[in-house]
Amino acid sequence: MMTAGRKGDGENNGGSYQSATEEKITPISSSSTTPHNSIDAPSLPTLPFDLVTEILSWVPVKFLLQFCCVCKSWNYLISQDSKFHKKQFRLSTTLHDRLHLILTPVPYYFRKFLLSDFLMSSLFNNNLSTITSTQINQCGTSNNGIFCFGIDALSALVFNPSIRKFKLLPPLENPPQNHYIQTRYTLMYHLFTDNYKIVAVSLTENRQLNVHSHMLGTDYWTRMRSVPFYCRLRMGICVNDDTIDWLVYDVDNCLWHILSLDLEKDSYRKLLHPLSKEPYHSNMAFQELKGCLCIVSQRPNYSDVWIMKEHRNEQSWTKLLSVPYMTDPEFHGYRRAMYVSEDDQVLMQFLKKKKSSLVIYDFRNDTFNIPKIQNINDGLVIPNIYVESLISPFSQY
Repeated sequence: MMTAGRKGDGENNGGSYQSATEEKITPISSSSTTPHNSIDAPSLPTLPFDLVTEILSWVPVKFLLQFCCVCKSWNYLISQDSKFHKKQFRLSTTLHDRLHLILTPVPYYFRKFLLSDFLMSSLFNNNLSTITSTQINQCGTSNNGIFCFGIDALSALVFNPSIRKFKLLPPLENPPQNHYIQTRYTLMYHLFTDNYKIVAVSLTENRQLNVHSHMLGTDYWTRMRSVPFYCRLRMGICVNDDTIDWLVYDVDNCLWHILSLDLEKDSYRKLLHPLSKEPYHSNMAFQELKGCLCIVSQRPNYSDVWIMKEHRNEQSWTKLLSVPYMTDPEFHGYRRAMYVSEDDQVLMQFLKKKKSSLVIYDFRNDTFNIPKIQNINDGLVIPNIYVESLISPFSQY
């Protein structure tokens, strides 16, 4: 059984580091020198470390990890410097070749499974996508390249797939009576504290929804106000610095709402959306798309994709697109809209033979293209898009 680790457990920090500003980098000449001719050889120019930092901030993570062995100052910069981590991530969000798609099997069907990870660019360029895999235990949410995965009703971990580091969170305290039977974890970046926060919503045996928050770097959870009405709740989404939103079904009023939690005020607000009057059994997905709250609904021959252009403004709901169904007789509907490219191509998740698949629909040409992916896990999976980053789950930013 996995147990909660203290801050820093499992992290490989390597040797000691010195300040990144204490060393200048001198290029090494490719020609050989001897003690006799090295004295008379002209000295090579040096690069100011600020310029080195600027250049490295544009380099992909997988190469930066290799560059750690160049010298101590590079090692410190890449492994420890939080300002550099944030800058590198901010620049990566502007580059399409830094987007990754990660697939996590549905916990109901798998107790332990592999995270499947590959570059988004390989899907849209018709290249054969080869997956790299990492074993983990449950699905979760992501923010700034970091994921939060639930292990069970009391335990969770945060994980950065780009640098392959994870950290166990302190366990939730189970009530002596009315135990937790299920917990959903949502990860967010908290702008006010410049740190990451995890919000846990736990369903008790008597159907109450208790809420706790945890600040990364601490060893405790803080109790928040419980959800004030009985509802059935789906995965949380964070598109704002101080709020978390869930798609919920209000059992008493027979309505679908967006339940929005303001973390600073510890208060809830119900928001209507275009599908609020749909019956409970309606097949709709709640997600983030293009930085907005998004709902994907199923219709007889197509799926509608709705986005809330202005957060918490019920009047800003807009139908972004409608995607026609595929003619394959084994097609069982779309699950999520994953990504919309600049040239009007949309990556959709769909079901085929009770297994998850991906398809790219081209609006301009009205064509479908199913990407070729090697080593993908069979069965139901949850896809998430993230931007690669150096941000460590062990660091308090």
